[in-house]
Amino acid sequence: MIMNTRLATISRGRFGSPRRQGGVSMVLLAVSLFMLLAFTALAVDGSNLYVARNELHNAADAGALAGARVLYLEDGSSVNDGIVDPTVDSANKVATDTAQANDSQNSSVEVISALRGHWSFATRTFTPNDSVDPVDLDRSTAELDADLNFINAVEVVTARKQTKVEAFFGSVFGFDGYEVEARAVAYIGYAGSLRPEDVDQPIAMCRQALVDGSGYSCDVGRFIPEGDQTGGWTNFEQGDNGAANAGEIRDLVCGDGNPDELNFGEDMTTSNGQVQSAFQALFDCWVSETDKERLWSLTLPVVDCSSGISPSNSLVGAVNLNIAWITDQANNIDAQAPQQMELPPDDSDGVSPGTWSNADPNGVTRWDDFVNAMNIRDSDGSLAEWSSSPQESGWRQKTIYFLPSCSYHEPKGQTGGENFGILAEIPVLVD
Repeated sequence: MIMNTRLATISRGRFGSPRRQGGVSMVLLAVSLFMLLAFTALAVDGSNLYVARNELHNAADAGALAGARVLYLEDGSSVNDGIVDPTVDSANKVATDTAQANDSQNSSVEVISALRGHWSFATRTFTPNDSVDPVDLDRSTAELDADLNFINAVEVVTARKQTKVEAFFGSVFGFDGYEVEARAVAYIGYAGSLRPEDVDQPIAMCRQALVDGSGYSCDVGRFIPEGDQTGGWTNFEQGDNGAANAGEIRDLVCGDGNPDELNFGEDMTTSNGQVQSAFQALFDCWVSETDKERLWSLTLPVVDCSSGISPSNSLVGAVNLNIAWITDQANNIDAQAPQQMELPPDDSDGVSPGTWSNADPNGVTRWDDFVNAMNIRDSDGSLAEWSSSPQESGWRQKTIYFLPSCSYHEPKGQTGGENFGILAEIPVLVD
């Protein structure tokens, strides 16, 4: 009996009374409940914040894309500020209205800012800029990327500040709601992927014939064929390893353009051979369109010809150029050389400064004067003057002479291509 009493005394002294154990348990239970409530608040309120922020992001994305879609006037001549053409809302207003048309958990999205400006890929930064001046596109991509006055993007910041995101369990900890922001930047670049009928003729231009050491160049004309890097025929087919069929090419000349969408970066079937039926159809169409007195403005796909042209080349963009002359027959230059032609439009206003003319009875004299006025050159940089050897330069049989254009043109296709003077119509999100 004495032994049992001693054991009980030792036990109580070592482990405490049952009442003390109950007190510790209550403290642990309270702490556990507090932690459970905190984690519940984190899970429930965190999920609610995630949903709200996604909705704000969607609104910012929609606003930025809509604003960038109307960043330029329809002809691409200048930035759309809502003043130059009062019938079209400015890019900033369209971006704001589009973002505000979205709801976040039945609350209106607040637009903190919707601004046009410049996006730089080199620094991954957006710089607001209200400039509406057109920018000279006859520069390298790096130069344009560094030019803060080149307006190419719209930034939209959305928020829930006035109507905060509701705090469910967070209110227990003193939160009356959460402020949330989201941001998006949409960039409008150069035409890459091309929608049906975005380009005019089944002719693929080589990038190598359009660029020089500093990038896209539109002050020097060239001609097709010249070497193996000026251009060739195409049937607009992608994903087809077969050669371009002559009949398919002929049927596309002076038609509606590319029947299907052309995807940037994918190979397109090409041919560098002389397709007589297609050439004759093109020649006849050119005569009908111009009377041999006007430049023929065309939008054509641009492909990479670093390994030559044909049987397929990768699509890298689109270009607008002016066909200055097409030679069908090389003989009898006195009768066939041009006598009158409008001059290329001035890049600043897109208006032709006048007409070139030369009535000299000597065709060689007229031709050499013509190529000098149009600045049409051979691949070695020399003027494409008449030569007694048709394989050297100048006047050739079945040849297309063209001038790349730096005048602003109607935007085409989706952003993704390289700079060949044609802005895209469809923007992409970059941030």
